[in-house]
Amino acid sequence: MLKSVGGVAVQARHRATCHCGAVELELDLPDGIVDPRRCDCSMCRRRGAVVASVPLSGIRIIKGAEHLKCYQFNTFTAKHYFCANCGIYTHHQRRSNPEQYGYNVGCLEGINPLAIAAVPTNDGVNHPADRG
Repeated sequence: MLKSVGGVAVQARHRATCHCGAVELELDLPDGIVDPRRCDCSMCRRRGAVVASVPLSGIRIIKGAEHLKCYQFNTFTAKHYFCANCGIYTHHQRRSNPEQYGYNVGCLEGINPLAIAAVPTNDGVNHPADRG
């Protein structure tokens, strides 16, 4: 079954890979790409990825777990994963909702994140978890 998000068709199960193909993920996207967004935090500004979220159970590492490296900073809550071979960010366990993974929409096979209309930018500089 295909869903349309921002004019882009997405299957319920989808494959995502890093650039070199060493890391392969399977994502359950029963509702397509939900809430695609950018963020202006220091990390996201530098990587420039469009991200969307799935529950932790929505991502399975099919190949290359040994190539994934984890990077944490600031509060060390979020866990950002990237391929140690090619450097591509594939997914992260979210800081604002640790029960979800954010994933790099650009890693989805057959999806061009630049074709998704009107992707909003979240204010990650003023993250809600940083407010007293």
